[in-house]
Amino acid sequence: MIEFGYARAGSAGDAIGLAGRHAGAKFLGGGTNLVDLMRETIEAPEFLVDVTALSQRIEAREDGGLVIGAAARNTAVAENRAVRERFPVLSRAILAGASGQIRNMASVGGNIMQRTRCLYFYDDAARCNKRCPGSGCDAIDGFNRMHAILGASPSCVATHPSDMCVALAALDAVLVLEGPQGTRRLPMLDFHRLPGGRPDIETALAPGELITAVELPPLSFGTHSAYRKVRDRSSYAFALVSVAAALDVAEGQVRDVRLALGGVAHKPWRALKAEAALRGRPATAESFRAAAEAELADAAPLSQNGFKPELARRTIVAVLEDLA
Repeated sequence: MIEFGYARAGSAGDAIGLAGRHAGAKFLGGGTNLVDLMRETIEAPEFLVDVTALSQRIEAREDGGLVIGAAARNTAVAENRAVRERFPVLSRAILAGASGQIRNMASVGGNIMQRTRCLYFYDDAARCNKRCPGSGCDAIDGFNRMHAILGASPSCVATHPSDMCVALAALDAVLVLEGPQGTRRLPMLDFHRLPGGRPDIETALAPGELITAVELPPLSFGTHSAYRKVRDRSSYAFALVSVAAALDVAEGQVRDVRLALGGVAHKPWRALKAEAALRGRPATAESFRAAAEAELADAAPLSQNGFKPELARRTIVAVLEDLA
């Protein structure tokens, strides 16, 4: 039995103070990932700080942007009218994730903080640099069908599991972080790290920092957005490949675009090369295919996921064709 302390924080400042007074403390939201890892003895925090009392508000700003409290439940975000109208890609991405019961419990901050992981991460008989830094990665030469094709390293080839985070990456979300040193804002694209030689360090959070809100800047064509998830079964499965996209077309030309991929990397993958290749180009299948080719040019599939680059290309093209 794992023994740990517990306290419920009344505010962000209270939570940061509690965490600072207890070595090995972790913040607890809905618990859908952390508690699962504790059951599997992968995580063993000495103290849990319950942060479910943080803001759950979803505020629509007059400029067209949104502010989402970190304690907002995934279901509440997906069902929010402003989210569905202004950023449908976010609503659709959340609804593609996990199950209804988990979405009812999971918080926005917790979804962002969930561990990047694969089956070997849960297997204490396997070598895993995330679980035991320096031990090796059995996935590289093992069962790696679900694993990364972009941004991986010899230390880790796991993929980030969140659907919501792929949409947030496409939408240029900004995270509001509070910690012992005060408040700062960090672009979503800079929050999650690629594995490099330390895949156990997954985010840019400073010690004691806490996500308190997510800001979505206004995006005039955010209303014209979509999310598609390709997976082995129709529910409760991680993505083989997913695509979050928003497209602005005028007179047959791509005026602007936002594009992010899931299921292909250690973090939500913003497809900046594809975006650059598309701006100013005709909104045709040929242009979409060329942009997808540019983004996947550096893909490095493993022994069992050689289908992923082409699957990603076809999914990008299909989503953009639907939006066009």
